[in-house]
This record gives sequence, C-alpha cells and structure tokens, in this order.
Amino acid sequence: MIVTDPIADLLTRIRNANQMHYKEVVVPSSNVKMEIVKILKDEGYITDYKNEKGQVQDNIIITLKYGKNKERVISGLKRISKPGLRVYAKKEEIPTVLNGLGISILSTPKGIMTGKEAKKQNLGGEVLAYIW
Repeated sequence: MIVTDPIADLLTRIRNANQMHYKEVVVPSSNVKMEIVKILKDEGYITDYKNEKGQVQDNIIITLKYGKNKERVISGLKRISKPGLRVYAKKEEIPTVLNGLGISILSTPKGIMTGKEAKKQNLGGEVLAYIW
C-alpha cells in the first residue's frame, strides 16, 4: 500500500489504537517515524517502542500508555504541515500547544525535536504535529 503522508499515517494509527484502548500498535518503520516515536517516549506519551525486522519492511511496535482507570495519556494528535500545504515557523514563532500542556514537533536543520528544544537552540523549521 502506497502512503502519500507517512507521518499522518503514524499519527492516525496511534490515534485509532488509543481510542480503542489497544495495548500496542504496529507501524511501518522509517527514520522520521523513529524520531517522532522517540520524542513521544521521552515526553511520556507512550510507554515504550521497539524496531522489529520484517521480511519486506521493518516495523515499529509502539506500546501505548494509559492511566490507572484506563484514561488516555494522549488526548489528541494533529498533523500540521501536510504535503499539500507546508507550515514553517521561525524561531520566534514556534507555537505552544494548549499553553504548554502539549508539545509541538518540528523538523529543524539539526533534526526532529520538540518546539521547546528548538526554542532553546534558536532553531526554526517545519511544524510536523501537535500532541496533547
């Protein structure tokens, strides 16, 4: 299956699995997706992830995180920059998500990072997604 926007596919699979309270979700692997999933783990939105070798393509197995009473840790995911409309932000214009309760993920010249980290390093870039 050909996917025109692999980042949107990743976010949609996580969103759907989260809505259904699945423990794990399997996503086709790529370097960009691995960086995004690594940020999600570092920020505490998912429990763990691992890269699994496949016959045709590698997969990322993402273990989702829930609270004590099955409440979702991830309330929402939104793809911002799309293939048809790219969204860029200068270092002064990096967006905050829900007044700091969420994170923005940016693709900068020094790699993929959160908006907070990009502000610290005085970097701007393409706004990939918001997660809260």
